[in-house]
Amino acid sequence: MNEKEEFSKRLSDAMVQAGYALRPVVLEREFNTRYWGRSVTLQAVRRWLRGEAIPSQEKLQVLADWLKVEPQVLRFGEAVRNSIQQHKERWDEGVGYLERETFDAFLKLPAPQRKIIREVILTFAKVHNDAEAQPGKPQA
Repeated sequence: MNEKEEFSKRLSDAMVQAGYALRPVVLEREFNTRYWGRSVTLQAVRRWLRGEAIPSQEKLQVLADWLKVEPQVLRFGEAVRNSIQQHKERWDEGVGYLERETFDAFLKLPAPQRKIIREVILTFAKVHNDAEAQPGKPQA
């Protein structure tokens, strides 16, 4: 399934879950009553439901608010939200006071100095990862 078809399935599921009939006229009517921009056509919403198009971010936000779904879940699916949540949890668990203090100091530096520090850290990380990938090789 491609990205547009996956969006179409999530939109359809959200409409059904919210108790709406899965019909383009229903989607057109409900969307246009909530959207303050130029009204969308029946043809446009039909394309959303058929998996032929994905609405703009602004329209996606209106759909998500109406259907009580998180916009990123409607657009990209649960897997993306779960991945973001896992990354955030890992970040929260792995960062202690010393790291946060270091990050704060880093963010206060001017951009050219941050760039140098970033390159130093990335170089250390690369050497470390290379050494782990080749056990038995002496580390520098």
